[in-house]
Parts: sequence; C-alpha cells; structure tokens
Amino acid sequence: MTPTKFFLTKGVGVHKDYLGSFELALRDAGIAHFNLVSVSSILPPGCKKVTVAKGLGMLQAGEIVFVVMARNATNEPNRLASASIGCAIPAEKKQYGYLSEHHAFGETHEKSGDYAEDLAASMLASTSGIKFDPDEAWDSRRQVFKLSGKIVRTANATQTARGDKNGKWTSVVSAAVFIP
Repeated sequence: MTPTKFFLTKGVGVHKDYLGSFELALRDAGIAHFNLVSVSSILPPGCKKVTVAKGLGMLQAGEIVFVVMARNATNEPNRLASASIGCAIPAEKKQYGYLSEHHAFGETHEKSGDYAEDLAASMLASTSGIKFDPDEAWDSRRQVFKLSGKIVRTANATQTARGDKNGKWTSVVSAAVFIP
C-alpha cells in the first residue's frame, strides 16, 4: 500500500494524567479516532498534500492510519514544549520526498518549525545531489535548495505550548497523516 495523499496536523492537550493529555492533543489534531501506526520519514513519490478537512473526510473512525508523528509532553509549570513535522517535496514527481520529526523544550514555534523543515529539506537535498553547506543558516540553504530546481516545496506543522501552571500534563503533537 502506497499512500497517494497526506495532510499535516497538530494539537495540544492538558490533563492531570500523561496519557489523558496525549489523547486530548490527538483530539485537538483531529486524529484521536484512528488506530495510528508510526512509520519512518519517506514521503512517497507523487503523494499530494491536501487540507486537514479534505484528508479527514477520506478516513473512517477506527481505520488503521499511518503517520509520521512528533510528540512531546511536560508537567513542569511554564516549560515550553514543541513538536514539529518538516516536509520537503521534490520537483521530480517520480522521486520520493522527506518528512522529519522534531521535538524539543525551550524552542519557540518558529525555531522548532524551521529546524524540522530544514532537516527534511537537507535530507532531500543530500539524496538529490544538491551541494550545500550544512553549517549555513536555514534561510541561506533554503535559497540554495529552491534555486536548484530539485525541491519544489517545504513546509512544517508545529505545535508549541507552555506547561500548565498547576503542573498538569501538557502534551503537544504534530503529524503527517497518510491517506491510501
């Protein structure tokens, strides 16, 4: 089975129990009612990105759904947690792309999202033969990648949240959800 479509989603949940906060984060992301199976980070050739609403409309409750997921949680008051999925789509329709997952503490939404997007783009660039300096800033590498004509699009889905002030568990999730 090779997925033909995918969507990016994200969510946050707060609960007295760790598992409860994770469940609420999945609900917020719209994917709690599926049987989720985590897979590695290859975006199949020709797999098209669709909106969350369109993607959810193509799936049924209880269905086994393959995802690339980043998740993080804290019960430390005010601790900043992030979970991010990066995506790099190749220009060549017969080539596979990359998804990356990144989870961190203390990173802003922008920093976490840029890191995940950069990671996915760098993996695609290295398999596409694009020469780049891994020590350059993401903005510089993004220009090199786009100018090469081999990477058509990059994106990220990032969720950040500060730990609940009363010490309840706070979970964040981001996912790339595949549709057969």
